[in-house]
Amino acid sequence: MIKTLKRYKSSILLLAVAVFIYIISPEKGIKIFTITKSNIKEMISVIPPIFVLLGLLDVWVDRSTMIRFTGKGSGIKGMLISFLLGSAAAGPLYASFPVAALMIKKGSSLFNVLIFVGAWSTTKIPLLTFEAASMGIKFMSVRLILSIMGIFIIAYVTDKLLTNDQKNEIIALNSNINE
Repeated sequence: MIKTLKRYKSSILLLAVAVFIYIISPEKGIKIFTITKSNIKEMISVIPPIFVLLGLLDVWVDRSTMIRFTGKGSGIKGMLISFLLGSAAAGPLYASFPVAALMIKKGSSLFNVLIFVGAWSTTKIPLLTFEAASMGIKFMSVRLILSIMGIFIIAYVTDKLLTNDQKNEIIALNSNINE
């Protein structure tokens, strides 16, 4: 019981704050609970398909294949695959983290995982079509080029700034997932 309370202390604290706000200002409290309900519905609609995808990826793609295509020695091919996987994905950014963790567990290089998360967050294909239609192809092209440059620069700098011990710690943390 105490272990459960410690694990969810942030959620319990936020719930207590929301109840306190509801007592002080019912209209703000109702708004808090309405937004929370909406967010929970969104998460429930996004998370199950992501976990189905993770299960299939975990079973169907063996470690040696993942290492060959996105591992340390994969070069430009690995960067391109990671970028395209992130760009083709759908869903909010938080849905990319379990996929990224599985990529690390399966042997992808941290650099390619960073590219994947960066592409997921900024270069989704549906976003590009929306931008082209509403803001013009010139705007979309400039933003896309700058985003791609930013993704690779951030991934490179992050990869270089992390020590081997830090990288090994990240890999070790992810290797314990689903075991």
